[in-house]
Amino acid sequence: MAAVEGSPINTTYPEPGAAPPRTYSIHSYRITTQKLPILKAEPIERMTNSLGIAPPEMIFGDNFVAIEHPPSRFGIKFDAYGALDRVDKTGEKRLKVSYSKEWHQSREDSHDIKEVVKPFDWSYTTDFKGETSPEGPQFEPTEKQIPMELLKRPDPILFFDDVIIYEDELADNGITMLNVKVRVMPARLLLLQRFFMRLDNVLLRIRDTRVYVDFEQGEVIREYLEKEEKYEVVWNTLASRRDDAAAVLRDANQVAELLPTVGKVLERCVLQR
Repeated sequence: MAAVEGSPINTTYPEPGAAPPRTYSIHSYRITTQKLPILKAEPIERMTNSLGIAPPEMIFGDNFVAIEHPPSRFGIKFDAYGALDRVDKTGEKRLKVSYSKEWHQSREDSHDIKEVVKPFDWSYTTDFKGETSPEGPQFEPTEKQIPMELLKRPDPILFFDDVIIYEDELADNGITMLNVKVRVMPARLLLLQRFFMRLDNVLLRIRDTRVYVDFEQGEVIREYLEKEEKYEVVWNTLASRRDDAAAVLRDANQVAELLPTVGKVLERCVLQR
């Protein structure tokens, strides 16, 4: 497995001959993205055994997005294994609805993993905020906000990618998905990892992780937001506005604007130049 030269975190090709990742460099920073097909049976089995939980229906285990600053050894990477490893494996946070039995049955019918699957959050909700390089500077609590006014400027976008990490239809009772978007501008970049879950007639949930990098200041701000609301509450709100509720609830961007924030964490680190 070939690593990206000078990488402070593991950005490796999944196997010899695989298409290389996309890489963009600016101001001593390197942004790397990789998009490959859904995992096949053998790597899914390895992931299942390692994680101790069954992965989602559509698992893009080789996909990732990484931001690196080699001079300071800073690195942060977003991928499927890291995200799924943060899914609750105790069963304490799983949604206790009738769909859960249907979901487990669908997994046992399609994969020979009955001995591996344990009670866990079958919605695949994750609080993963990215894997950071242990050798580089680490995030610390802050009250400083991401400067959204700067991100609203019509600056040219030098690099953009949208990488799907996993998706599951929750036994045809909704959807859960995780994807990562990154856009690079001349003076800054913004990464957004979004977890979106819609469990029909039960719950809507968003988990957003934003990573903002100011190239000139060498400043990185990470914001983690938790949003959720009962399905019925959001449906009734949309119905009262005479919106097409069914269409809106399929759009993660529109749903994110409707849900109240129930948790927020702000962190910051400064990189040596």
